[in-house]
Amino acid sequence: MSQVVFSSWGRDIVDNRKGGSGEAEVVTKKLPVTYDGERPWGAFMGWDGVIVNDPKVDIVAMAAEYARRVQEDYCCAKCTPGKKGTRVLQDTMARILGGHGEERDLETIESLATLLQNCKCTLCMTSAKPVVDTVKHYRDDYLAYIRGERKANADPKYTVKLTAPCQDKCPAHIDIPAYIEAIKDLRYDESLATIRESMPLPAVCGRVCPHPCETACRRKNVDDSVNIMVLKRTAADYEWKHGITPPMKPKPRKNKTVAVVGAGPAGLAAAYYMALEGFPVTIYEALPEGFGGGMIAVGIPAYRMPRHILQRDIDIISDLGVEIIYNTRVGKDISLPELKEKFDAVLLAPGAHRSKPMGVEGEDKGYKGFLPGGIDFLREAYMGKPTGMGKKVVVVGGGNTAIDCVRVALREGAEESILLYRRTRKEMPADAWEVDGADEEGVRFEFLVLPTKIVVNKKNQVTGVECVRMELGEPDASGRRRPQPVEGSEFVIECDTVIPAIGQDPDLSFIPDDMGIDITKWNTVVTKFLPLKNPAGRDLKDDMGNPLTRTLITDLEGVFASGDAEIGPLTVVACVGNGHRAAKVIQRWLEDGKAYLTDEEIMDDILTNLGVYDKDEQVAWLDSADRANQAEIHGKERASKGNYCEVELGFKDSQAVQEAERCLRCYRVAMVAL
Repeated sequence: MSQVVFSSWGRDIVDNRKGGSGEAEVVTKKLPVTYDGERPWGAFMGWDGVIVNDPKVDIVAMAAEYARRVQEDYCCAKCTPGKKGTRVLQDTMARILGGHGEERDLETIESLATLLQNCKCTLCMTSAKPVVDTVKHYRDDYLAYIRGERKANADPKYTVKLTAPCQDKCPAHIDIPAYIEAIKDLRYDESLATIRESMPLPAVCGRVCPHPCETACRRKNVDDSVNIMVLKRTAADYEWKHGITPPMKPKPRKNKTVAVVGAGPAGLAAAYYMALEGFPVTIYEALPEGFGGGMIAVGIPAYRMPRHILQRDIDIISDLGVEIIYNTRVGKDISLPELKEKFDAVLLAPGAHRSKPMGVEGEDKGYKGFLPGGIDFLREAYMGKPTGMGKKVVVVGGGNTAIDCVRVALREGAEESILLYRRTRKEMPADAWEVDGADEEGVRFEFLVLPTKIVVNKKNQVTGVECVRMELGEPDASGRRRPQPVEGSEFVIECDTVIPAIGQDPDLSFIPDDMGIDITKWNTVVTKFLPLKNPAGRDLKDDMGNPLTRTLITDLEGVFASGDAEIGPLTVVACVGNGHRAAKVIQRWLEDGKAYLTDEEIMDDILTNLGVYDKDEQVAWLDSADRANQAEIHGKERASKGNYCEVELGFKDSQAVQEAERCLRCYRVAMVAL
């Protein structure tokens, strides 16, 4: 039997109030049966309608509270329809709820929805939709209030969340519309302050973020997405270019201490937010001083992420009182049990610095010219150490690390840099703009090619790679067509260096087997999670296949995990968002004695699984405006030997303002009745 009592979500009406078993797809696939693994939710109200699970929910009271929250908490009051229309809606709903309404008030509510179509942004406009749906489909309930036959129940429990399609898609959940609007008004300080509420590495993520937010930008339904990432860089760069001292000040120092393993994006983010709360934080980093940032420092080339910019973001975190102890490998120079004994809480955020094996004949023979892996190659190059690279380099892989390797090889003096990938360019997981950059710099691509054997001479020096041609078959679990060998297509590519770059794993060997910290088969740390299931009984999971809502605490009390070690190798922004949550959970554990997620955090995860962006939505707009792209150095000379100068140059102020004006400010309000 369907769980749903009524649903108008997506304009697909399902009404089982008088019996029936009609199903709402959004409920059966996207929403959990319980809100947090224990409490069932009664109704959901948001930008695309109403969903009711519990017939006892007072929909009129919920709609009245929804209208009140929109007007009092979220309406910006910058346009007359929004400011006055939502106030009239709030007052009308309150009057009905109080038993003083009239039947004509229902017509007023419906007419207000038309008025709110003229708002400055979509917050008030979309907020009218669920209220009108309740008037249309729960009219008898409204009439019962108007006639004095019904009164509101006492103190129902509601959870409300403001979001936006871009904000929801951002793993750090940055309030993107707010910081863009501040840039439009040249309020760079306010813009940066908004960013830092969720992202303590703004200059970094303004350069190297894969900006998943832009895939959920409603502006894309009109012409092209807003250049969200570069606008973030604009706000961050303004501060350091003008010599402005960051205004953040930590709260008074507390007596509970925290140790963090790893100064990567997750560890730094967690340290930043805990330091602001007054907790003394010490980070233990295996790399030497000057290489804080973990994979940002040794896994992202300087032509993408200038080191002085990265160091400034790290210095800002250190200035809050965070101590970073470099050249200290946990498990060697200090043990994890020692950290557990010395500190009140420990966060494991070591990053994914171990390259995966390629699985070809000869890779384990120690041949000269076969390098350990892409991550190792990049690290040695950035630290100024000998890489073991020759003049004709082959890199195997299709992700961003592989692209970084072929581009860095040119800057390290390679005469030819070749990338082998077993699928086509279309299926490459690397960001398209990074592939374009490699192409412009002269990298040679060999697509639909699979290496099978390392070819060497009598001195065990690599002389080539034996390969086989591939063709694409049926799609696999990832949705990409599965490559399969073409019989009799073997050939050899000559080279003196082979760099495997097919992925990396966290090195968790520093965790003793007897500490009670479980490791998954994917070599990530097991953390506790809320058992959220859909009505079909299936666990809700994130894009990486992890449980959707995780507390980040391990099975060992007082030890938490974050970043690549918890979610698997992903992006800087994903690690930052994960680290921010870890900081808040650790704070609650230290102050309240237990680790838990707030209703707002649970709501974040539920909305992300639901999806806020609708790629098929018809977005009305008077005119289109071309997306602005940042200035860039072009030409093969940018990849000449030793040239690590930044390739992308950011926006001019006038260009940033013009691009910010393209933002449609697509806020949404969601409410759950518990």
